[in-house]
Amino acid sequence: MIRLHNIIYQSLSLLSSSYPSLLLCPTFLSLNLHSSSIHASGSALRTARKGSNGSAGASLIEDDESDSIGCGYRLPPPEIRDIVDAPPLPALSFSPQRDKILFLKRRALPPLEELARPEEKLAGIRIDGKCNTRSRMSFYTGIGIHQLMHDGTLGPEKEVHGFPDGAKINFVSWSYDGRHLSFSIRVDEVLLNQEDSTSSKLRLWVADVETGVAQPLFQSPDIYLNAVFDNFVWVDNSTLLVCTIPLSRGDPPPKPLVPSGPKIQSNERKNVIQVRTFQDLLKDKYDEDLFEYYATSQLVLASLDGKMKPVGPPAVYTSLDPSPDEKYILISSIHRPYSFIVPCGRFPKKVDVWTTDGKFVRELCDLPLAEDIPIAFNSVRKGMRSINWRADKSSMLYWVETQDGGDAKVEVSPRDIVYTQPAEPQDGEEPEILHKLDLRYGGISWCDDSLALAYESWYKTRRTRTWVISPGLKDSSPRILFDRSSEDVYSDPGSPMLRRTPAGTYVIAKIRRENDPGTYLLLNGSANTRSFRNTGEKERIWESDKDKYYETVVALMSDQNDGDINLDQLKILTSKESKTENTQYFLQCWPDKKKFQITNFPHPYPQLASLQKEMIRYQRKDGVQLTATIYLPPGYDSSKDGPLPCLVWSYPGEFKSKDAAGQVRGSPNEFAGIGPTSALLWLARGFAILSGPTIPIIGEGDEEANDRYVEQLVASAEAAVEEVVRRGIAHPNKISVGGHSYGAFMTANLLAHAPHLFCCGIARSGAYNRTLTPFGFRTLWEATNTYVEMSPFMSANKIKKPILLIHGEEDNNSGTLTMQSDRFFNALKGHGALCRLVVLPYESHGYASRESIMHVLWETDRWLQKYCVSASDVVPVVSNGIDELNEVTEISDNKAVPASGGGSSEGLDREWEACQSLRRASLCYCILLVVMSELSNLNVKVSKFFSTVRLSSLDLDIEDILGFWTVSEDPMICNWLNGAKFTSS
Repeated sequence: MIRLHNIIYQSLSLLSSSYPSLLLCPTFLSLNLHSSSIHASGSALRTARKGSNGSAGASLIEDDESDSIGCGYRLPPPEIRDIVDAPPLPALSFSPQRDKILFLKRRALPPLEELARPEEKLAGIRIDGKCNTRSRMSFYTGIGIHQLMHDGTLGPEKEVHGFPDGAKINFVSWSYDGRHLSFSIRVDEVLLNQEDSTSSKLRLWVADVETGVAQPLFQSPDIYLNAVFDNFVWVDNSTLLVCTIPLSRGDPPPKPLVPSGPKIQSNERKNVIQVRTFQDLLKDKYDEDLFEYYATSQLVLASLDGKMKPVGPPAVYTSLDPSPDEKYILISSIHRPYSFIVPCGRFPKKVDVWTTDGKFVRELCDLPLAEDIPIAFNSVRKGMRSINWRADKSSMLYWVETQDGGDAKVEVSPRDIVYTQPAEPQDGEEPEILHKLDLRYGGISWCDDSLALAYESWYKTRRTRTWVISPGLKDSSPRILFDRSSEDVYSDPGSPMLRRTPAGTYVIAKIRRENDPGTYLLLNGSANTRSFRNTGEKERIWESDKDKYYETVVALMSDQNDGDINLDQLKILTSKESKTENTQYFLQCWPDKKKFQITNFPHPYPQLASLQKEMIRYQRKDGVQLTATIYLPPGYDSSKDGPLPCLVWSYPGEFKSKDAAGQVRGSPNEFAGIGPTSALLWLARGFAILSGPTIPIIGEGDEEANDRYVEQLVASAEAAVEEVVRRGIAHPNKISVGGHSYGAFMTANLLAHAPHLFCCGIARSGAYNRTLTPFGFRTLWEATNTYVEMSPFMSANKIKKPILLIHGEEDNNSGTLTMQSDRFFNALKGHGALCRLVVLPYESHGYASRESIMHVLWETDRWLQKYCVSASDVVPVVSNGIDELNEVTEISDNKAVPASGGGSSEGLDREWEACQSLRRASLCYCILLVVMSELSNLNVKVSKFFSTVRLSSLDLDIEDILGFWTVSEDPMICNWLNGAKFTSS
């Protein structure tokens, strides 16, 4: 072992004496006598055990505890980690009377062990069987109550108390009178083996707002919430309707050890059934029984005085909706026969009307299984849908029924009809037609019998219309208020502001003025709003300070009383933010328009408080105007600091017109919100970030957008890159690209079809082979060429730039199965691409746990530092002798690169990064020369020797050494190794 150590030192001595300038950074060697491994270290020692395929294995050797969490998980640099670990701000909830505010406390990122809890994947949903709720629910850790004073200030916080320590709080809800809060609680219970813990089932609690004291609603310890679908709802100020786990329910059905027969699906009737790639579907009878076991609820009416009464039989109840007058309840449920090809939202559905004292009134509908909904946009289920109570009436129902059989390809007029009917119609009273629509129904905003707004839209043309109707006036004809393109944000008039009624519903707010017989409506929007009155008159009553701030209206605060609102008594809640100031909430009061600041939240990441933000406009070569937002690190000066490495993060969008695609969306003064996986985190690492550059895929007229997907994608990316380079903020050779989901799809396509633009890419949770989702924008068989041409999987042989693939192992998104990344990585590796695949255990389409998120950030930072910050146009290639070490040559575009993420050089000082590759080549060469002269004297095999060499700071091992020999094809080394009959272990 000493002689092995000497071999390395002789190599360094040879290199040092011949080319001393190459060793600018001291290299330290360490010999581990226990593991028989030699380490050479620069500034940071970091080694990883390699998997059999050449990629880093899941288990990493931890040499620095500050850089590792868990087993195999890594932490990003502190400047990123500190931002992600900052405590989150609370969520806010206002009382119905607008006189109190709840501060709902939240924790930071959850640990991985919470995601590792067992979950049942059934009928398109995921269920936590221990809690009998949806899996992976976030929760609140506490509830604080603040009185909202008349001057807009907040009173001291009153903490809701009485529940167990460590309680996990969900589903916080106000009673109509604002005197009580209802919420669910679960606590962690330590199991008998003391090695694990699990959350208990959910219990329903109620708190007195005045005192803050909370207590369980049910005194019996055996009554638990069933929150797989709906959970509970206030029926009146003292009564709740609750979905509970049936007391008679036993243990889950046992899984058969041996299947009862093959799994068979049949279409012998030749039905045309096209469905998307839904996830987590039922697979067999056992799944059906298990789904029914967890989803079945017993409805219970429970009052605050402890009385309780069962309502109806146990069933799979999915929604509970009390009528405004508190007399009836609209109850929806699903039932067998279930399906193996569609999720539970398409199972047979029954909607009934019950009284609030538990008496059945009537069945509204019993819809059959909906496996045959066409995939065309705007296709819907047959029969009654969108069944609701009118918000302005005591107990009047309304719903819509399709006239085209649910198939958007069928041309018919009208396409949808809206009906109304009382909860208990008189004998022979048929539903009344309220309104007929030629487009697809999109909802109704109610005001009163004289006014309601009905919405309709059509995706293919992007057309949207708003109708004014008078529900109580038989002789009144509907009229079109707005007829516009949904893509045209400049013509968006905004939405009518709603006020809360004493019954807890929301209706359009009417505004009146003193000595003015007219009625006004408030429209809340960011575009130019035309008059709402027949007279053509309008008045702007409030406008944001658009030069410096971004302000929006959040809610009406003067709607405590029923009826119209007087303008002189108007109060609105607004939010205000700027590029560098985080969001705060304000109360604005009329007639003097005084403004009171309600919140004073601290800056969530003060280290980036002075970041620079600019919204820019530029043009694509076909004339389409594009926009993007540039973010620059605090203190950056392009004239002094020069161009930066740049990360482009985006997500394409489809448009029907060039004009709409070129419109500016958003405000330049919006606060830069930075989420746990945001690209903006790399501002803290000195990157320029080009966020959300518009990537419009346009299909005008009858043209389908995706038929020119690649062409328009590349053109948009070229325009973005040219703009940041022209501005001098981005180094042209150090521009990386990334995205999530459809953005990952974009990233892979850009590396395949525009490799000249980007040095590397990061693709998270993407789909890369569109043929695996054949029923998408059109079917695969209708647009075969388009499916193939826009799939980066089909162009894997063209990808030469480094690409990092990240995917959650339990991705539940219908189009992005984890298999997509697995197969894409194998295709890339099969063509020698430089690639790396990271699959995150227990994670879904979005990443949740702290361990996973931190590791994603570490992987991303490592990739950017290695292939963007350290990017170079040339790399050293060893030639025929040591005298030619100074010669370098460019790697040709078709040179195969090993498909391994390899190691990293994160710890090295930047001033000598440019020499890094040349030193590695030289050191490899010298090691081989000395080994050739010394190995014959050592009683070890060649393979054994090379398996012990680890040069960590340079990420150097046998693959690197042999790789340089292979590239150089040095005859002396070649003959020696062939003579040694070297075989890699």
